[in-house]
Amino acid sequence: MASDVADHTARARLARLTGGLYLAYIAASILADQLAHIGLGSAQQVYQASLANGLSFRAGLVVALVSALLFALVAWGLYVLLRPVNRELALLFLLLNAVGVAVHCASMLPLVSALLQSDPATRMQVFSPAQLAGLGSLAASTYKTGFVTAQLFFGAWLFPLGYLVYRSRFLPRLLGALLLLDGVAVMIWFLQALLLPAHPAISTPGLAVSFIAEFGLALWLLVRGVRPVPGSPRAERRPVAAPQESSGATSSASA
Repeated sequence: MASDVADHTARARLARLTGGLYLAYIAASILADQLAHIGLGSAQQVYQASLANGLSFRAGLVVALVSALLFALVAWGLYVLLRPVNRELALLFLLLNAVGVAVHCASMLPLVSALLQSDPATRMQVFSPAQLAGLGSLAASTYKTGFVTAQLFFGAWLFPLGYLVYRSRFLPRLLGALLLLDGVAVMIWFLQALLLPAHPAISTPGLAVSFIAEFGLALWLLVRGVRPVPGSPRAERRPVAAPQESSGATSSASA
């Protein structure tokens, strides 16, 4: 029983750590969008941000890269927590998240290239100002396409994740259902951004679902951790019955 209690305590600590990292990832993503429109901003907004304030844009780029690292760590924490439910599905969402993070980070490399080209200390002298502007705009468009492509994997990872949360018994089933809806919302966003980029209103309701689902999961893990699984020694604390004297002992005492 002591080992079961120690295991639950370790899992609770990991859950709270994962929740904290998840909230840090959400905060970093919002900050990167505020600093440089890296995230939900359009390609034109990203390009304008790179021209308006170079230092702010560089800071936003660094924060966006850090947020990608945080997201990968969150996926690892969730993998460890949900692996006992179904190891294969847990490994699947970890793999999908890793591919999404890799695509997301790769999509930011053109932005680094644009910064180097616009830096007087590093840019090649063969490019005219008009050419540099064209390269910067192309870098922003390439980044946005890569960012949208990463959503295919970020949407797909939510389906095995939501299913495992729903079946886990140590996390609320409502969170699992919300994560499944979040997966649908992200897939709709992915299709809308590539097929109907002039109609962003199609995916707007899904953004609210995504925020509620992922912020809710992060907050639950940080505040509540994981509850004991029904049937475990920690979940069922039965009172220990007082030892009863045997009839033989009673008889000998009376004698």
